[in-house]
Amino acid sequence: MQLKAVLTIAGSDSVGGAGIQADIKTLLANGVYAMSAVTALTAQNTLGVTAIEEATPKFLAAEIDAVFDDIRPDAVKIGMVASTALIRTIADRLRAHRGESVVLDPVMVATSGARLLKEDAIAALIAELFPLATVITPNLPELALLSGGAIQSREDRISAAQQLSKTWGCAVLAKGGHGADLDACDDILVAGKEVTVFSGPRLDTPNTHGTGCTLSSAIAANLAKGFTLTDAIARAKEYVTGALAAGLTMGHGCGPLHHGFNLQSPFLATPEDRADFKNASTDQQRPQ
Repeated sequence: MQLKAVLTIAGSDSVGGAGIQADIKTLLANGVYAMSAVTALTAQNTLGVTAIEEATPKFLAAEIDAVFDDIRPDAVKIGMVASTALIRTIADRLRAHRGESVVLDPVMVATSGARLLKEDAIAALIAELFPLATVITPNLPELALLSGGAIQSREDRISAAQQLSKTWGCAVLAKGGHGADLDACDDILVAGKEVTVFSGPRLDTPNTHGTGCTLSSAIAANLAKGFTLTDAIARAKEYVTGALAAGLTMGHGCGPLHHGFNLQSPFLATPEDRADFKNASTDQQRPQ
């Protein structure tokens, strides 16, 4: 048996709701084999980020090479990369290995407000990684920063996405969710001359920690499985909506999604709801 494989290149989240940990959960839930290259360790929880320790460029390159040299990924997701040196390292190794189906989430600021991308690294992110991406997935603040203009309407979102797509040759998914007046949680995909709107409900929950990481990983998983970009995004959005709607409540701040909301297995059971499973196992082990 073999599975399609996805490499996530991102930072670690010690509380498990975003970053590498959210990516791995998402990839598993979407039916692919998850691999990782860690760009940074972060000390964070649902209340915020307290410390960041970056990987060295040499070690990050070794991580990526180790993956490609053994289990070639069918898609690559890129998340938090804080510095110019690491961005250039990723670009160099992806070009060397001819990485494909690259989903780039241009993580600049955490949900808590903590800055995750150094100011001088923005230009490197754009110049080095945008040309390698199949699709980039900026939220509204990121889209405004990348395009250099205010985003106040649906037309602004489309125009900004078209500008980025035309300049760098990648599709752009302009995510909603950050403005009550911007068509609820609609996401807008610009791919060449085509514009596709993915509508979704605005869910009343404060627990959105890792939403962007989860969406981009789910897109990568579906690209790896062979879905078109449009279908991959539609499936990913449906998955994220379900994970939000599940209503997981963890921590004292902006909590995580329930990445395993749709998993079904007897191994998920608790002693209370699967006492019969324990009894059946015990009966099988009794001597004849």
